[in-house]
Amino acid sequence: MIQYRSENATIFQSALFQTTSTVIRTEETVLVVDPNWLPGEIEEIREHVRAIRGERTLYVLFTHGDFDHIIGYRAFPEAKTIGSAALHEHPVKEEKLRLIRDFDHQYYVSRSYPIEFPELDYVIREDGQRLRLGDATLVFYLAPGHTADGLMTVVEPHGILIAGDYLSDIERPFISHSAKAYRDTMDKAEAVLASGSVRLLVPGHGRATTAPAEMKERVRMAADYLDRLRDAVVANDDRALEALGKEHAFPSSFTEACHRENVEIAKKEYA
Repeated sequence: MIQYRSENATIFQSALFQTTSTVIRTEETVLVVDPNWLPGEIEEIREHVRAIRGERTLYVLFTHGDFDHIIGYRAFPEAKTIGSAALHEHPVKEEKLRLIRDFDHQYYVSRSYPIEFPELDYVIREDGQRLRLGDATLVFYLAPGHTADGLMTVVEPHGILIAGDYLSDIERPFISHSAKAYRDTMDKAEAVLASGSVRLLVPGHGRATTAPAEMKERVRMAADYLDRLRDAVVANDDRALEALGKEHAFPSSFTEACHRENVEIAKKEYA
């Protein structure tokens, strides 16, 4: 379904994990971000792109390499692709593809396109790297923490921050890579927002927001969670760790497993 629409941006939201896919149209380009999940949902995104594209050049941006965010890659075979160097050099590409196949087989899902790991046309290697796409410019910030290959992107001059799996209104931090790097990424996000240029924040899961106070609060909440996780690990405070695990908006065996992973990674880095 469409959760947000403006003159330049349309944000689609999957029924699964409230995962977002963003389509940004400018005078010369169409940019699709993380097309996902289900075939019908991806087809809705494709139909929208066909309706607005015209003679515009098509690009697909991947915020990171988790399987839910790359699952629609080959639905846009004519697109030029963008992602981080860590995505380009991902060490377990076949494992991500296996997860897609397992998901599709478990739920009897058929797709009209092949399952492949993204091959990148544009590889982002450093903070502040800029990519001119016709009348728009993408400004990139490496964003490790959730994963090693995360990427935050600001689309200028429209003030759209594509945050990847950060700054959600419904998720506490999920740490698959590094708690310390995640905390550094929140400092980076705070600095990006402090510039005052961001007018729309799009997380990988949950609702987008146009409210500056809400954007800052999401950074604060994530940083506070990470600081309390660090402190609880250092103090070996099991009660505090248990309380942290109950803060997810949709508690389940999945969020419990993610919390255990958060604790394990934090212990390796801080204890």
